[in-house]
Amino acid sequence: MNNLGNFLTLSTFGESHGIAYGGIITNFPAGIEINFEEIQHQLDRRKPGQSSIVTQRKESDTVQFLSGTFEGKSTGTPIGFVIYNENQKSKDYEHIAAAYRPSHADFTYDQKFGIRDYRGGGKSSARETINWVAAGALAKHILPENVEIHAYVSSVGDIFCMKPYQDLDFSKIESNDVRCPDEETAEKMISKIKEIKKEGNTIGGTITCVIKNLPVGIGEPVFLKLQAELAKAMMNINAAKGFEYGSGFCGATMTGKEHNDLFNEDFTTKTNLSGGIQGGISNGMDIYFRVAFKPIATILRPQESVDKDGNLVIVEGKGRHDPCVLPRAVPVVENLAAFVLADLFLMNQIRKI
Repeated sequence: MNNLGNFLTLSTFGESHGIAYGGIITNFPAGIEINFEEIQHQLDRRKPGQSSIVTQRKESDTVQFLSGTFEGKSTGTPIGFVIYNENQKSKDYEHIAAAYRPSHADFTYDQKFGIRDYRGGGKSSARETINWVAAGALAKHILPENVEIHAYVSSVGDIFCMKPYQDLDFSKIESNDVRCPDEETAEKMISKIKEIKKEGNTIGGTITCVIKNLPVGIGEPVFLKLQAELAKAMMNINAAKGFEYGSGFCGATMTGKEHNDLFNEDFTTKTNLSGGIQGGISNGMDIYFRVAFKPIATILRPQESVDKDGNLVIVEGKGRHDPCVLPRAVPVVENLAAFVLADLFLMNQIRKI
């Protein structure tokens, strides 16, 4: 399936070395004024070639809206958009036309479909996330203006941002190449990524996301719980390996007395180990979650593998690849979260008449 969302939906198309990426968004409300510059800004945050610690593929990632808007506003009809690929170098992948890269999707795609677009990974490429950023940036227009969504790199390998998010200045997220708002930690992260890149290797880490001012009541009671929909969206990101919200796995070590968030008289809570979600529904407190990302599978050094006939081969990555997915995944996390919130926000409008 190539669909995201329940009421507000996104259907996508495109491959890494194909002509273009794009999508169709349905059930977007009519009459909303669209900030097209902000949507492009979010795509610019995700695009390759931004710094020395990401892939050097050069793409403008310029989005063109084909339908669903008129005179700067949404019309209520399906919104179509397209983003053309401009800088493919397919010859960089000819050496894996019949070979499988370890821990990549090459083998599973070949077995599932019986045919594989080996150029840049085809549909398994993380370039697919460009569609999600465009759709999420558009979906933000549906949410109340005071809702804030901030994602940042909270760890690279064994280097962690030790400050709680409450002590961070989110305006500094874009002040450095790794998108960590703690400047001292950011320098260490950047040095680590450069060191790994020089070795022809890759490294993983985590991204933390904080959502502020979301109204109470967002999320459905059973199979569309807010945390479940966020987790589903985040775990569809290429290289994502884990998701936790609120106290996460640390909560499993606590007692109920330690973990319960006691109420204040204004219905806020004294603590927020619930992560702003109770019973699958937002409670008005900050929502915060963390996504773990593995090291990218394509490394620029020789590895033993097999070809499609089962013969032992040596595979070595070539071309332009991210040594670390995290800096460019920050806007992906933010905008995917926005799409999930907008979808559930619209669904919530019919709960009380």
